[in-house]
Amino acid sequence: MEQGILLVQNGKITAVGDTRTVRLSSDVQIIDLQGKLIMPGLVDTHSHVGEGSGADGSSPIQPDVRLLDSLNARAASLQRAQAGGITTVNVMPGSGHLDSGQTLYLKLRDGAKTVDDLLIYDKSGKYLGGIKFANGTNAIRSGGGNFPGTRAKSVALVREQFIKAQEYREKIKKAGNDQSKLPARDLAMEALVEVIDGKRTVHFHTHRHDDILTVLRLQKEFGFKVVLQHVSEAWKVADEIAKANVPASIILIDSPGGKLESVDVSYTNGAALEKAGALVGFHTDDYITDSRFFLRSAGLAVRAGMSREKALYGMTMAGAKMLELDSRIGSLEIGKDADFIVLSGDPLSVYTHVLQTWVEGKKVFDRTDAKDYLTAVGGYGASSDRFVHIDCFDDDFGGGK
Repeated sequence: MEQGILLVQNGKITAVGDTRTVRLSSDVQIIDLQGKLIMPGLVDTHSHVGEGSGADGSSPIQPDVRLLDSLNARAASLQRAQAGGITTVNVMPGSGHLDSGQTLYLKLRDGAKTVDDLLIYDKSGKYLGGIKFANGTNAIRSGGGNFPGTRAKSVALVREQFIKAQEYREKIKKAGNDQSKLPARDLAMEALVEVIDGKRTVHFHTHRHDDILTVLRLQKEFGFKVVLQHVSEAWKVADEIAKANVPASIILIDSPGGKLESVDVSYTNGAALEKAGALVGFHTDDYITDSRFFLRSAGLAVRAGMSREKALYGMTMAGAKMLELDSRIGSLEIGKDADFIVLSGDPLSVYTHVLQTWVEGKKVFDRTDAKDYLTAVGGYGASSDRFVHIDCFDDDFGGGK
């Protein structure tokens, strides 16, 4: 819309249109952004901002571990994501386990003191998140101990736990109202029961084409909802992914390096998945991709053959669907949360900057603010949590970040 108007009230979008269709009352605060571009806030389906940690080295499968109990809501990395135009993020524990714990879906609201200030709740009052699974090199951990050592053993261990969860669920069902017949409470099994009941989505770290097909095999066997994460070799099995009706969140790394199993990663993943008919989103895996450069992922995908429309959809609405939040975020529609960003130009141009980021109708990033500007353009220290005794700003904190 060349002369677009976005009307926001109480954190929600109340009108979207232009000067011919949207009537403004006299008490409306008008912010003139002529010459700028407004688009929905970006949705990052896989990140590690907040410095949270999940499972430990005691076991390869730990579904009872909750990232809720380790995320630092005051971490400067959250501001780094705001500077990149990210408004909603799926924060995950690491991939060094077959299952490293429960993830968190967060809104990057400003001024958070505790993790509770960032949580997204459903209508029942439950905070939302998925669960992180992984296969391939990271989770194998060759070298003994409790970890599998091979790909086949990895799948055997995962399958064993899902079967236990099915049995645990059946025992609860048979017990009915008889408390004496209930099995001993098992937090790990409770989490996996949520998975097989479709109440918690599996976000599955996977790279090689054979590992991708293994995930699809497990998903078909146990019927859980899954989002494929990374899928470095998606271009090899794009048709199989689309046929399984499973969404894929891809990462586009703009510098060489990484692990051997991702040697065949291709920028054409987005184009291949789009052509096959799969739902395609993007993620940073921050700090693998710096959150400040998240929009660049869409540009790289388009350069490699993905359509402009689907690339921008992948940065916004596709991610919202993967987190099952598409009724609330992902597009500029009446009734949705007022999560949007202001850009200096075309979103796919490397010369474009995120000027402002808004979450639920509140501005959380402004490039004209000196501190926000430093976060946007500074090096590693600009998003470090370390307080220093002397900084560039005269503030009330006795030091800066």
